[in-house]
Amino acid sequence: MPRALDAPSFSTSRFRAEREGDWIAFDRLLTRLEKKGAKGLSSEELLQLPVLYRATLSSLSIARATSLDKALLDHLEALSIRGYFLVYGVRESRWSRLRRFFLYDWPAAVRAVWKETVVIALIILLGALTSYSLVSSNPEWYYNFVDEGMASGRDPRASAEYLQSTLGQGEAAAGKGESGLHIFATYLFTHNSRVSILSFALGFAFGVPTMMLEFYQGIGLGAMMAVFSAKGLGVDFGGWLFIHGTTELFAAALAGAAGLRIGAAVVFPGARGRLEAAAAAGRTAGKVMIGVILMLLAAGLLEGFGRQLITDTMLRYAIGTLMLLLWLAYYYIPRRGDAA
Repeated sequence: MPRALDAPSFSTSRFRAEREGDWIAFDRLLTRLEKKGAKGLSSEELLQLPVLYRATLSSLSIARATSLDKALLDHLEALSIRGYFLVYGVRESRWSRLRRFFLYDWPAAVRAVWKETVVIALIILLGALTSYSLVSSNPEWYYNFVDEGMASGRDPRASAEYLQSTLGQGEAAAGKGESGLHIFATYLFTHNSRVSILSFALGFAFGVPTMMLEFYQGIGLGAMMAVFSAKGLGVDFGGWLFIHGTTELFAAALAGAAGLRIGAAVVFPGARGRLEAAAAAGRTAGKVMIGVILMLLAAGLLEGFGRQLITDTMLRYAIGTLMLLLWLAYYYIPRRGDAA
């Protein structure tokens, strides 16, 4: 019998019978993805999506090459386009990305630099202990650590009454108008943000300037603590510092940790090139720094408003402790759906 009279060796019905199962499965997964999002699919089903997408594209390519019926071509084209946008297209809205950043990306980035955070925290503590010890043994050291403008009279020569008043609990504080608090808060936010960004930016130089800057932050803190402690105001000064300091110093440690992460990647790139290692570290450090600026904003509000309006020392300690616990819980308590 002539071949022209034979049944076609590659008919639409045979083509459909061999591949239709994949199209149906792909269509069902896409429908669930549209209705419920990625959470509506299991891990195995998510892995199947790109496989079925490629199988559908392959079917479409063959159907076009062999000129199968138009209805089938239209169906495969529509399924392929739909699959492209759902599998590879950008489906996250801005709100969704923002939500993901605060819920997962930011805490995950902070956890990724936990070792660097511990190192920077110890450096700040070492700076504070060094200056505290030196100033306690010889008050003249104070003038080497804190410049006159920053001290504003809070030095070893000041009386206990004056020092008490600078803590927002005396006559000097009572004379300050509350209307200027927002200006004060803005100044503190700007200053602390600048120092933290500098600490982060200097990280590329092998992390050395970052560690020096963080040590210097501890130096000023310890020197001031020594002056107030010598006048019997150590507890009051601690409360004055604590209400905003737990947030601010935590942010400073994270900024230093972000810089140190980049410096460590430059020094120890591992199997990757230095630029590649630094770029990878920079992506994590960048997420940390976005969060640091938000933390400093919170610290600025606590310092500019909370500390000025709340004068009870124990309440200051309580607020500072609560803020610290909140930050620790936010960053370090694992949660479902964490991103690296």
